[in-house]
Amino acid sequence: MKLIIATIKPFKLEEVREALTDIGVRGLMVTEIKGFGAQSGHTEIYRGAEYTVNFVPKVKLELVVAASMVEQVVETISTTARTGKIGDGKIFVLDVAQAVRVRTGETNEDAL
Repeated sequence: MKLIIATIKPFKLEEVREALTDIGVRGLMVTEIKGFGAQSGHTEIYRGAEYTVNFVPKVKLELVVAASMVEQVVETISTTARTGKIGDGKIFVLDVAQAVRVRTGETNEDAL
């Protein structure tokens, strides 16, 4: 099993969710976050005053999938979230040692 953590632009969330559902992903967790990377913030104007936005709004997706699905999930997120502009996000893949479904006690891939 693998944990996939992806940061994407907020307006891409629904499109990515639909694409993941279409390939068989049965669940994911979403968190609204702020951060910066290569773009390191930007300047905006509000009511005539210029100010710097140091942290850019993003959405963090976390999902655990069978190891056999990792490449397909990464490719789906990558192509669906891509705008071609700076700040499209990142995807990280980590190993998961154990998963347990609290309601039933099922473990590992049965718990997914």
